[in-house]
Amino acid sequence: MNATIPDLTGKIAVVTGATGGMGQIIAADLVRAGAHVVTVARNTARADALRARIGSPAANRLDVIAADLSRRADVVATAKTILDRHDRIHILINNAGAHFAEHRVSADGIEMHIALDYLAAYGLTTLLDLPLRRGQARVVNVASDTLNDTRRIKLAGKPRPATLDLAGIGDLAELNPAAGFAPFEAYARAKLMTVTAGYALAHALAADGVTINALHPGIVATTIIDDLIPPLLRPMRTLIRRSMLTPAQGATSATRLATDPGIAGLTGRYFNRDTESTTPPVSHDPTTQHRLLTLSQTHFAS
Repeated sequence: MNATIPDLTGKIAVVTGATGGMGQIIAADLVRAGAHVVTVARNTARADALRARIGSPAANRLDVIAADLSRRADVVATAKTILDRHDRIHILINNAGAHFAEHRVSADGIEMHIALDYLAAYGLTTLLDLPLRRGQARVVNVASDTLNDTRRIKLAGKPRPATLDLAGIGDLAELNPAAGFAPFEAYARAKLMTVTAGYALAHALAADGVTINALHPGIVATTIIDDLIPPLLRPMRTLIRRSMLTPAQGATSATRLATDPGIAGLTGRYFNRDTESTTPPVSHDPTTQHRLLTLSQTHFAS
């Protein structure tokens, strides 16, 4: 167990992406700290592996909801299941995410980075609004610092932040189109959307004691990183992975942001590991924030 996590006995935590490398560790650490953890998994066999990793009797405090969070209907159904079981939530860690090397759309016609890396987090946060308020929850959105620099190889030149131009956009399905699709930039844009919406939601929920912060956990050796390594460097993949953080190190930053009593009440911030950092100016633009929330609300109202 991560020794820095305080006693969470009696607390309800929701963790998405909990069958992946970093997510498994986050969920297991929270369970072992005493929390009752609700996870969402597309692959139930991997969820069984998580339960075995935790071991009994602690695994009795782990619930698994089978769902594909790239689908609007599954996000809504997941939120309803959680609402039926729990009247308050104390921790929500939106960790689910993936990188897609080719242009793909979800069952709802939304580009997959936006569907999974953004809308899953937005949907659960807003659909679980009432229990989050009751629990004065701490919400952590796992992002990526690619939003500050979309260059895959950063040997020279200035950073190239992700862009988010919503002028004239009437539907989220219009973002990250197939024409001119650049997977790394599409991934970074979805993470930028998560942070941008998070800032606005943090302001809206602050009066009820809910905090929402975003986190870049560092360059963690996960399957996403394998996809992001440029083709020319893939023969050196093993060496590159050895230079990265382990999933356990990345998980520590996420659980700290969700549980550390020393930063309770801190909201609307972005952290690069444990250091507060900045995000592109567009993420703080009130007009962009409002338009993004409107488009996202419309998606879930459809």
